[in-house]
Amino acid sequence: MGETAVLDAERAEEIKLLANEAFKANKFSQAIELYGQAIELNGLNAVYWANRAFAHTKLEEYGSAVQDATKAIEIDPKYSKGYYRRGAAYLAMGKFKEALKDFQQVKRISPNDPDATKKLKECEKAVQKLRFEEAIAVHESEKRSIADAIDFRSIDVEPQYIGARIEGETVTLDFLKKMMDDFKNQKCLHKRYAYQIVLQTREMLRAMPSLVDITVSDGDHFTVCGDVHGQYFDLLNIFEINGFPSQENPYLFNGDFVDRGSFSLEVILTLFAFKCMCPSAIYLARGNHESKSMNKIYGFEGEVRSKLSDTFVELFAEVFCCLPLAHVINNKVFVVHGGLFSVDGVKLSQIREIDRFCEPPEEGLMCELLWSDPQPQLGRGPSKRGVGLSFGADVTKRFLQENNLDLVVRSHEVKDEGYEIEHDGKLITVFSAPNYCDQMGNKGAFIRFKAPELKPDIVTFSAVPHPDVKPMAYANNFLRMFS
Repeated sequence: MGETAVLDAERAEEIKLLANEAFKANKFSQAIELYGQAIELNGLNAVYWANRAFAHTKLEEYGSAVQDATKAIEIDPKYSKGYYRRGAAYLAMGKFKEALKDFQQVKRISPNDPDATKKLKECEKAVQKLRFEEAIAVHESEKRSIADAIDFRSIDVEPQYIGARIEGETVTLDFLKKMMDDFKNQKCLHKRYAYQIVLQTREMLRAMPSLVDITVSDGDHFTVCGDVHGQYFDLLNIFEINGFPSQENPYLFNGDFVDRGSFSLEVILTLFAFKCMCPSAIYLARGNHESKSMNKIYGFEGEVRSKLSDTFVELFAEVFCCLPLAHVINNKVFVVHGGLFSVDGVKLSQIREIDRFCEPPEEGLMCELLWSDPQPQLGRGPSKRGVGLSFGADVTKRFLQENNLDLVVRSHEVKDEGYEIEHDGKLITVFSAPNYCDQMGNKGAFIRFKAPELKPDIVTFSAVPHPDVKPMAYANNFLRMFS
């Protein structure tokens, strides 16, 4: 080894230590950057690649995590942490079979490691469960709607129930205030009323197109919120700052209402109840987490099962398939959860025609709407998440020009300030879950648009206290082991 190589290796170690400190402080983007610098100086150190993979996992960049962990394995095929990191990333993506192979390899390298044994067992259980579910799964075309089998009116409310009640068919603001207050005190809503809210919302959503046009009259305003992810107390804070949804104060919640945060049921019932109270007060878009595969892993399914029942798990899955995929405000602002497409020339009319009543596919327009992310470079690149793609400012500009639009608003990514303006001001990311997962330290944000100019007025806010229930409290046991 030459003198320069020795100096580079020493400097790389110093930078790695700085990266470790940034990681411990939950500054994962900074850690990724520093591990990258260490890799540039000494790219043959498997530890740097595995550490960077772990930081990518923390930012939900599972595609990048798999790539880095694979590189660590190539450098040192006996480095168990490489397989471990890749397995954890595969688990987070719901790729249980690939994860299982990696954990089997960890066990082969470290046969006496109790932690490796425990994680392998959990992974084996998950794969067995998946195989069983695949074996008994009914083909989509043969499926009966669970909603059609539910008659909420036949469900009796016990005399001792003292929670919020819906009188007749109409959801009122008084009911909503009582329900939100009960939720604040960690009380449950009676399942009769929960069914009523979810079924009424389903009827409304089913009648909507996949791309919804929103009209805001001159002088009026409209608020767009990003991911809330089950952070109910932060949702209440948004209403505290900006007022309840109403005809005069309408909102669009841009997907990822549930998962990770452990008050996801409270969030979704509150948003759905506002939709029932006044359909034009609140618009709801589908995010990548409004899907069975995500809900199974990241907590919503477990939470609904714990607080309500298995039937509700099926019902929510069905209703999530009715959520529109995108919105356009005054023919000017395109709002979507994830981002744009792998091909140019996609017209709004094509988005309108998407048959969305299904679980999100792994490719195509619907997948890309829910999963894609912007990138600083021009053109298109692979997704850091392993699903969808990354797209540059030129892609955004062409899409806007071809559809005679001014701005793309999307969510889907945690941002330190709650928002980020990119692509020459033509794209804004808005994220409304502050101190995401109780560890990221980020602010939340929402955007107010006033007609006719529709100039974005961005409001940021900090996290508020919540009861001592940890994020991911209802998540799959094996995933909690890696978070």
